[in-house]
Amino acid sequence: MLAEAGVTDPLELAWLDPPPVAAYAQARELLVQVGALDEHGAITPHGRTVATLPMHPRLAHMILAAPPDLSGLACDLAALLGERDVLRRDGGAPDADLRLRLEVVRASGREPVETVQGMTVDRDAIRRVREQSGEWRQRLRGREPGRSRGNAASHTNAPQKIEHAGLLLALAYPDRIGQRRSVDTGARFLLRNGRGAVFPSPQPLGAEPYIVVADLDDQRPDGRIFLAAPLALDEIALRFGPDVLTEETIEWDSTARSVIARRRARLGALIIADAPLRNPDPTRIAAALLDGVRALGMNALAWSDDARRLRDRMAFAARHDPAWPAVSDDALASTLDDWLAPHLTGLRRLEDVQRLDLAELLRGRLNWKQRAALDDFAPSHLTVPSGSRIAIDYSDTEAPVLAVRLQEMFGCTETPSVGGGRVPLTIQLLSPAHRPVQVTRDLAGFWRTTYFDVRKDLRGRYPKHHWPDDPLAAAPTNRAKRRP
Repeated sequence: MLAEAGVTDPLELAWLDPPPVAAYAQARELLVQVGALDEHGAITPHGRTVATLPMHPRLAHMILAAPPDLSGLACDLAALLGERDVLRRDGGAPDADLRLRLEVVRASGREPVETVQGMTVDRDAIRRVREQSGEWRQRLRGREPGRSRGNAASHTNAPQKIEHAGLLLALAYPDRIGQRRSVDTGARFLLRNGRGAVFPSPQPLGAEPYIVVADLDDQRPDGRIFLAAPLALDEIALRFGPDVLTEETIEWDSTARSVIARRRARLGALIIADAPLRNPDPTRIAAALLDGVRALGMNALAWSDDARRLRDRMAFAARHDPAWPAVSDDALASTLDDWLAPHLTGLRRLEDVQRLDLAELLRGRLNWKQRAALDDFAPSHLTVPSGSRIAIDYSDTEAPVLAVRLQEMFGCTETPSVGGGRVPLTIQLLSPAHRPVQVTRDLAGFWRTTYFDVRKDLRGRYPKHHWPDDPLAAAPTNRAKRRP
């Protein structure tokens, strides 16, 4: 009525109680959906015709938009939906299938029908439905050029096309086309408008893949369905083809830990077709895979021992000299496009990414000058006095650790250092069984003082080993026992 009067914004008028904003928006969206309003909210020629019929715009649109061979059935449906339910059941909800009501309306013209599948027929309501349907038919015929304005066709002679009730109902309730959620969730449906719906009791329609809901209790997260009809997928394509949007989705699937590329046909919230996407864009695949890695975090990557050690060395270098690239989790995650993305071409799954050589990818973050300088600034190993080449542990960037057997350091008075000589190593001195016996960053001080207490303990536990009185004069050894 507002649109017919040229009002597109109800706040232009002075109301005692203005229309609720959400309800007004929903009503306007429906009228646009049935073609009664244009996208700007102005009434259309079809909308002006709808406004002349004394019924809900949903039902008026259904009657006017019905195919000619289904116009009589549309009038029956409109009359049924304007009346209270014509079927009753004692002790439970009646069958929700609207087609049963249409059959009763059609059959009642031939002989009285008292019950249908255990449900009682309200004969007075049936009579009113038939009378109202006749009026709609006559009014509709009066609008059609070349058609007789005489009495409406009798129900007994009308074409029996009850199986198309769902298609007609979808004209009136396009927002309530419902898709069964899955075979495991019972009679639960997702509606085109995004709401959930469920039958309050077991119903034959609960097994249908698609339905249209005419009567819905919309007070719960999943509204209760009281009246509905089945709808075939090809009917959806036939009537709502222009409204179906085809979309190509390339996205990370956290459950499959893989990039999924699909081509989907969507009607509102409903996905009515879904198939793998052929020849997806490699750039989008790589971007989605990168999103997955970013979401899972750096620990989801397969860090080999070599890669972890290199990363620790680079982290140490960056901690003590900002010229080096940062390799913390946050730093790596924020620069994935630089160091990981170029290597994702042709990959789709996390396990594909986990096969990449991360050590080599990390080295790619260093320029040629830094690659040459890394072994001097943060050497991976240190050759100790015994001649052994021992790995340095950089997991603590503040205090890298050299874990070495005490006997291999005899004669060494200067604590080794890294970071261009600025960071002394933490020396973890080990027993012959590789158990820590002392930790120090001052080897000279250890030999002068603590060594003798440690020596006393070690001589008792390892009597066959050489524990000299003067460790600075003794020859370092990497042998577990003295030579015979």
